[in-house]
Amino acid sequence: MRYPQGGGLTPERQAFRERIRLDAAERFAAGASNAEVAKDLRVSVRSVQRWRRAWHEAGTEGLRSAGPVSRPKLTTANTMT
Repeated sequence: MRYPQGGGLTPERQAFRERIRLDAAERFAAGASNAEVAKDLRVSVRSVQRWRRAWHEAGTEGLRSAGPVSRPKLTTANTMT
């Protein structure tokens, strides 16, 4: 997937995707299979596998959004003189 100039997801889209992951966590806890979750949420089985691994390792918090991704800003220490 390509992103427009500036990159990344909008905050609204990021929140939407987080809600999907948290919905998946509820289904994991209920014993749903990866294929069932993928079909119900209309995502790939591979994504569900990654989410289940994160959920298993860190619980629901492992599925929360990490926030916007941005490049680090240059400082005077990073620039050449």
